[in-house]
This record gives sequence, C-alpha cells and structure tokens, in this order.
Amino acid sequence: MTKKSHAVKAAAGTSAAAAATPEIRPGQSIELLKELHILTRDGKLNQDTRRKLKQVYHLYQFIEKLLLELPGGQTGITLADHGAGKSYLGFIIYDLFFKQRATGHIYGVEARAELVEKSRSLSARLGFERMSFLNLSVAEASASNQLPQRIDIVTALHACDTATDDAIAFGLQKQARFMVLVPCCQAELARCLNQNKALSLSRTTLAELWRHPLHAREFGSQLTNVLRCLYLEASGYQVSVTELVGWEHSMKNELIIARFSGHKKHSAAQRLRVLLEEFGLTQLLASRYNNW
Repeated sequence: MTKKSHAVKAAAGTSAAAAATPEIRPGQSIELLKELHILTRDGKLNQDTRRKLKQVYHLYQFIEKLLLELPGGQTGITLADHGAGKSYLGFIIYDLFFKQRATGHIYGVEARAELVEKSRSLSARLGFERMSFLNLSVAEASASNQLPQRIDIVTALHACDTATDDAIAFGLQKQARFMVLVPCCQAELARCLNQNKALSLSRTTLAELWRHPLHAREFGSQLTNVLRCLYLEASGYQVSVTELVGWEHSMKNELIIARFSGHKKHSAAQRLRVLLEEFGLTQLLASRYNNW
C-alpha cells in the first residue's frame, strides 16, 4: 500500500470514528486517543474516559485562546507541561494545535522514567517530532539546559502538592507569558498548620478553622491557592481563577490562569506577608515566596 493510500485510509478511519463518537474533535488523531487508552481498540468511549476527555478538552479550550495570542516567530511557541504523567495534555495540545503548524515545541517534564520512555516512544510512532520528554522533577527543570531560556506557556495539570509551586517558580524564571495551573493534593500548608496548632489555638480563634484534621486539609488547600495567586500578582501577573469542569467530574477542579502584565502589585505582596504572619507561616517567605 502506498503512503498516500495509508493517509487516505487513516483519514477515513478518523472520520468514521469521529462520526461514531461526537465528543472527538475534527482532525483529532484516533490512533493517539487509542494509545492513551481514551478510546478502546474498537473506537469506543466508556464513562471514565469520556470524563477524562472532557476535562482535557475543556482545559485545552482555555490554553488554545492563549496560544492564539502568541506570535510564532522563527522558532515558534514553546510550552512546558510540568508533572506531565502520561502526557495526555501535551499530546492533545500538540495534536490539535502544534501539528498544524511548522514551528513550536512542547516539553513534557516528568520525574517517573518509565512514563517518559513511553511518551518518547509514542511521539516517535505518531511523528510528533516537536515534542521532548524530560526525566526531571519540576524543580530540576529550572536549572536544566535541556529547556530553552524562555518558555511561552507553562502548564501543570494535577501536579501534586508543592509541584505546582515548583511550576510557578519555573515559569517566573523562564519569564513565561502565561501559566495555566490545576493544583492537586495541597498538603504542605496543612502539615505546617498542624505543627503549630496548640500555639495557634491559644493565640487566635481563627485557628478553629483548622483544629480538626479534615478542616486543616481543606483550609490548607484553600489557603495554598490564595497565596499562589497573591504571589503571582506580586510577581507581575494578572490572575483569574475559575472552575475547570463541573464538580461531578473532578474534585480537583480549580483552574488558575496567570497572564504576564509586568505590573508587580505591591498590595498583593503586602497581603501575602500578612497572611503568612497571621497563620504562622513566615518560614515560607524565604523558601517559597521570594521572587520580589
């Protein structure tokens, strides 16, 4: 069979599968969706994969708008996906946006070597030549010469605990135009709050907000994201916060979009310091919030 025949056959298969499964976007690679186990081998979606696909597509809609704002230049747009896992998000973005363009590059950063190897193998099979997968932690990526000095967009979908903070630090270092973050498992502040619980209870009635372990976890998660938003604003970003999808699809549902404005808000920095002092978290000023 000729190369042209293969292309015609693949296009026909894509059209047939898309017609049978209306959730699939026009032009989407059916082979990719099967390899990511979003589609079964016979092209079907079950309820779990339909939910996953909806989440990724919905996030892609936000990211696509940002991509379209960026000038391509000679080398094209650069995007770094942190805590990439199996690289669902990176592959979908490449397939729907980068594949149709002659320039641009996606970097998937993942600490688990076996997932990096699988992603490299899949991108080679699909001919996604402008994708690189790096076996690094998010923190290590900041110092790695395997990434360019500047990155246009930084994404982190469900990067656990402090990995989202590392992605923010990476974005600040790389002077990212945009950051798109869906945090997950924010446990660091809950641990810090629990360590000083007795002292806090004697000092302020606000400590009732985290006296019980369940409340400490939920309050710590909320406070973590509030501090992240203030830090981004203090670092020169305009920040918006919204839901990714309905709560029935995922409890890890907060979407933070940061757009570089160059205007560092001193009021945000001041409020960040006040909150850290109020909740006994000033040790984070040196280790976490130290960009200004």
